Amino acid sequence: MPNAKAVTLANPSVPVEVIERKIYSIRKQKVMLDADLAELYEVLTNVLNQAVKRNADRFPKDFMFRLSLRENAALNRSQIVTSSQKHRNPRSTPLAFTELGVAMLSSVLNSKRAVQMNIQIMRAFVKLREVMATHVDLAARMKHVEAVQEKHGKVITLVVEEIKQMKALPPPPKRKYGLRLIWHRPDSPD
Repeated sequence: MPNAKAVTLANPSVPVEVIERKIYSIRKQKVMLDADLAELYEVLTNVLNQAVKRNADRFPKDFMFRLSLRENAALNRSQIVTSSQKHRNPRSTPLAFTELGVAMLSSVLNSKRAVQMNIQIMRAFVKLREVMATHVDLAARMKHVEAVQEKHGKVITLVVEEIKQMKALPPPPKRKYGLRLIWHRPDSPD
């Protein structure tokens, strides 16, 4: 019977939805945290961070940054990353990797699992971008609909005002319908 490690390496597939839930928006960037990446790569967080530290020249600021205490506290308060804090030095804040930094990690970790997981993670980032583009298109359509509604609202307001003005006018004189009989007095000279 093969051990669990061999089985996971043979079938490293992780649903894209699981990866997407590990992508956060921090500092207006889509990032993944070191603990989440370590879990996906099946390494300890400190091992991942040590590999990054040894290859610091491969991770400029647009590839990776360390969360501030405030950002880390905000993530912990929202309970997004409570499960991903295992194997972490409690005095340090997580590292956040941008899409470029995640791509660089596969070369630093240099394992089949890292390469295969990076392929899946890159697909998740692409899917996320496509969803965002769809939302941008949807937002543009909604803006157009709102503009049309505003235009129609102005027209309806004008019609209502005209109706109010018409109600304020005195009613037209009533016309009498039917035969009008004129009686002549027999004693009147006509």
